[in-house]
Amino acid sequence: QVQLVESGGGLVQAGGSLRLSCAASGGTFTRYSMAWFRQAPGKEREFVAAISWSGDSTYYANSVKGRLTISRDNAKNTVYLQMNSLKPEDTAVYYCAAKVLRWDDMAVPSKYDYWGQGTQVTVSS
Repeated sequence: QVQLVESGGGLVQAGGSLRLSCAASGGTFTRYSMAWFRQAPGKEREFVAAISWSGDSTYYANSVKGRLTISRDNAKNTVYLQMNSLKPEDTAVYYCAAKVLRWDDMAVPSKYDYWGQGTQVTVSS
């Protein structure tokens, strides 16, 4: 059983930056592809970015390309989401998710095996 704990959320002005972290425990971190999703009030959970177990492959939603960057440190069992040039529409609860090895259907929430509890990101205009 893998436990995922997000941190780093907060309130930031438009144009600002935040870095989210997701610490994993209870499993072999390199068995998992990792991803970030987000969910705004009244909306469905939305894919943001994913990274393969090695970090060699990444995949982004079109809405965040060039502004958000996913990375991982397998020595620290942690995945990151660097968020730059933030916009009010980025406001949401951000969730970390883990998926056993296979690099397919990365944008589909139901394909993920484990989820964190989420961290709130609020971008003011």
